Amino acid sequence: MWKGRFQSEPSSLLTLYGESISFDWRLYKHDILGSIAHAKALNKEGIISEEELTSITEGLESIGKDIEGGTFEFDTSLEDIHMNIESALTERIGDAGAKLHTARSRNDQVSLDMRMYCKEELSHLISEVKNLQNSLVACCERFPDAVLPGYTHLQRGQPVLFAHHLLAYVEMLSRDTDRLEDAIKRVDVMPLGSGALAGSTIPLDRNFIAETLGFSKISQNSMDAVSDRDFVAEGLFCLAMIGLHLSRISEDIILWASAEFNFITLGDQHTTGSSLMPQKKNPDIAELTRGKTGRLNGNLISIMTTLKGLPMTYNRDLQEDKEPLFDSIDTIQNAVAIFSEMIQAMNVNTESTLKACSDPFLFATDIADYLVLKGVPFRDAHEIVGKLTAHSIEKQTSFEEIKLDEYKSLSNKFDETVFELFDIKSALDSRAAIGAPSPKNVANQIAQWKKKLS
Repeated sequence: MWKGRFQSEPSSLLTLYGESISFDWRLYKHDILGSIAHAKALNKEGIISEEELTSITEGLESIGKDIEGGTFEFDTSLEDIHMNIESALTERIGDAGAKLHTARSRNDQVSLDMRMYCKEELSHLISEVKNLQNSLVACCERFPDAVLPGYTHLQRGQPVLFAHHLLAYVEMLSRDTDRLEDAIKRVDVMPLGSGALAGSTIPLDRNFIAETLGFSKISQNSMDAVSDRDFVAEGLFCLAMIGLHLSRISEDIILWASAEFNFITLGDQHTTGSSLMPQKKNPDIAELTRGKTGRLNGNLISIMTTLKGLPMTYNRDLQEDKEPLFDSIDTIQNAVAIFSEMIQAMNVNTESTLKACSDPFLFATDIADYLVLKGVPFRDAHEIVGKLTAHSIEKQTSFEEIKLDEYKSLSNKFDETVFELFDIKSALDSRAAIGAPSPKNVANQIAQWKKKLS
C-alpha cells in the first residue's frame, strides 16, 4: 500500500511484528458496513458511479459471507482487516475496489470500526447484565424468608434477609448498566471523514455517513477523532467494574459454599471435583471469576499506559488498543453468562442460615437502640451493651438467659420488654426505614426490580 515510497519489501520479522489481522479480523462486519457507507458518500459526491457503488457493495457483502463461512484466507502481509478486505475487493471487482479508499485513511477507518464494535458489544453486554440481575431477583423470590447474618470485617453484625444481601448486588449491577449506557453516548461519535489527521480536500457528506451508520453525533476535530481512544479506556473501566462486582459476589459464594458456612449448595453442573479427593465439590466458576478480575484490571491499565504519553495524532501504539478490549469483552461476557446460570441453579440452605442467626450477639445493636428510645444517650447505651456483652462472654450466658436484675444492674432503663428483642422476625420487621431489610421493604424491592428489568 506504500510501495511508491519504498524500494524494498519490509522485513519478514517486521511483517510478523506489525500484523494485527490475527486479532482485528473480528472487526470485519463493522469494516464492511463502514466501507459501504463510505462508498455511498463517494457516489453522492460523484466520485464513483452507480455501477461502481453496486459493484463495491456486492463485493464487500460477498467478502463478509466468505469470512462468516470460514472460507476467506487472511494474509498477514496485508497487516490488518482493512487492507485484507480492500485487497480482496480490488481482486474481485477491479478498479472500482481501488477507488474505495478515496478521502479515507486507515486512521479514521479503524476509529470508526472500533466505535461501531464498542457500540454493539457494550449494548449486548447491558442485556447480559440485566439477565444476571433477573437471575438474582428470581433467587430472592425462591427464598424470600431465608435469613443470614450480615457481616462487617467478616464478623457477624446484624440479621438480614438473604434476599436483601443478593439485592445489594442487583444494585451494583444496575450502576454497571448505567455506566455502560453512559459510555455508549461517548462511543456514539462518527469519526469517518477525518482522514489521516486533517480531513481531505475531497469533502464528503459526513452527516449522511453518520445517519447511514446510525451515529447520533459527528466528531468536530479531525486530529482528536483519529487519536481518541478515551472510549476504549472508558469501556474497559466499565468492564473492570463489572468484574470487580462479580469478584465480590464470588467471594461470598465461595465462603457460603464452604462446609464452615454451608449457606448455599451450588449445582453439580456449575462445580468441579478433585483429581485426588473424591469428596470435593469446588466452586470453580466463582474462583475463576475472582481470578479473571485481575485480567480485566490489567487490560484497563494497559490501555491507559499506552495512551498516557502519545503525541498528536495517530501513532502505531494505538494498535495495542484492540487485544485488551477484545479480551475484556470476551472475559466479562462469558463470566456474566455463566454466573447467571449458576445463580439460577443455586440452592439456599435455610436451616444453616437460620442457625447462624441464632447468635445472640446479632441483637446487640437492637438493645442499644432500645435504650436510646428510653432516653439513654447513644454513646452511653453503646457502653452499657458493651459491658453486657463482656458479661455474657464471661458467664457463657446468652442475652436471653441473662436475668432481668443483671440487666438492671447495668441500667435502670431495662425492664421485661428487653426480652422481646430476641426474635429475628421482630428484629427484621423493625428495620423499616427506606433501604433497610424489613420483609416488607425487601418484597417491595423485589417487585420494583422485576418491573424495571422486565
